[in-house]
Amino acid sequence: MPKVAIAASSNISAAAGARVAEQGGNAVDAALAAAMVSMTTEPGVVSLAGGGFITIWADGSEPVTIDGNVAMPGRGRRDDELGRGAREVTMGYGGGVSTLIGHGSVAIPGALAACDMASQRYGQVAWQALVEPAFEHARNGFPLPQASWNYLEHAGECVYGWHADSRTALFGDDDVLARPGDTIHVPHLADSLRSISDHGADTFYRGAIAEKIVADMDDNEGVLTAADLDEYEPLMRKPMRVALGKYDLAINPPPAVGGVTLAAMLTLMGSYPRQEWQAADVARLAAVQHAVLSYRRQHLDLSDELDEEARRLLQLCRDEDFAAIHAPSTVHISAVDSHGLACSVTLSSGYGAGVMPPGTGIWLNNTLGEIELNRRGLIAGPPGMRLASNMAPTVARAEDGALLAIGSPGADRITTAMLQTLINLMQVRMSLDEAVAYPRLHVEFPDAKARIAAEPGLDLSACELPARQFDEQSMFFGGVAAALRRGNGEILAAADSRRAGGSRVT
Repeated sequence: MPKVAIAASSNISAAAGARVAEQGGNAVDAALAAAMVSMTTEPGVVSLAGGGFITIWADGSEPVTIDGNVAMPGRGRRDDELGRGAREVTMGYGGGVSTLIGHGSVAIPGALAACDMASQRYGQVAWQALVEPAFEHARNGFPLPQASWNYLEHAGECVYGWHADSRTALFGDDDVLARPGDTIHVPHLADSLRSISDHGADTFYRGAIAEKIVADMDDNEGVLTAADLDEYEPLMRKPMRVALGKYDLAINPPPAVGGVTLAAMLTLMGSYPRQEWQAADVARLAAVQHAVLSYRRQHLDLSDELDEEARRLLQLCRDEDFAAIHAPSTVHISAVDSHGLACSVTLSSGYGAGVMPPGTGIWLNNTLGEIELNRRGLIAGPPGMRLASNMAPTVARAEDGALLAIGSPGADRITTAMLQTLINLMQVRMSLDEAVAYPRLHVEFPDAKARIAAEPGLDLSACELPARQFDEQSMFFGGVAAALRRGNGEILAAADSRRAGGSRVT
């Protein structure tokens, strides 16, 4: 039985992964069990009807990324049925966010299909064992996580409060939104998880759960159809490869834009900083983020030729051509084991559609309605087309046997959080805990003008962009979860305190 290290966005997810590892599971099993619990117990952050990516690297094999991202629905729909069934809401989350919710904002979910594929190809324990911890939490009730409440205090009423089962789950008998630590019981969710446990992910895509989802879509101007669910397949992709220090990194490839962005920023940072962070290094970090994120906004987000644009961006970064370049919600789980297997899982449901098909207990995604990410709108492309994603689950190996799984939630802060953590670990030679905890900055674009958002502890004196300084570390800057096997065989994990994450070594 391998020794397993796991880090996750929440303590109960990490505990579920450790439990499955103790039952004989490997790193993939542990990560998938944790993912199932996250999709069950982090309302508003992610759900069983989300999408995601799983990057896996087994000893002696090439790395792979399983693409379970959401896709454009609409197979069998008439043209005049598309682009309907959604409405815009605005909330105070993140300083002010507008998004589209409702049945018309729901894309084809892929998370469960990806987990099923990963389990069949790389897992060691039965599917039922992976689902059991999630089922138990749904049956017994679970404490509302702080990360969920941080979002729901803004979105609880406008996104989720209009649906009867949602309101029952999230609002108490006094009709007040639950607080962190309050026990949440989601009607019908345990029944759905029991069906998923007994019949596999197939029941979600072709069985009883699928029938309930499609019936609700048909009654409420939703675009998602039975054919969309039936024909959805996770895809095996070849990750992008980037060298950093002694490590060979395998990063989520196109059509996801998160991996391209991370690879570009790592390339442009080069060997900086060479030792500890100095003002000039922080200035370079800000300049790199500004250049790459500006390029992404102008060239990648709406590109029909993303592979070509990605290659061009990476070449510009290799040439350090800054001038040419410059023209929520997720959860993450990382696991490695002593047998040389690494698994990195990132999942998202967007801001949530506020839709829970009757009798399922499953909140659906609103990824067609994520205005800042899906800039093409509700008709994003032909049915089956994968949507854009910031997710960038990453694994890395070194010739001395070191093995890393890493990722982060945090929307467009995913890549900048990972960039800084990887540099801290692999170039500055911080410990894993220090690398995750070190202060971060992120270049943001309010009103299309760039500025720096920064945590305390960074010297911004050499930076050219205007800055807004946070008073303390914040989950705004992501929630990195990383698991590491050192070259000497030592196994360890670190979860970001910004997100109240958890880690275990079993």
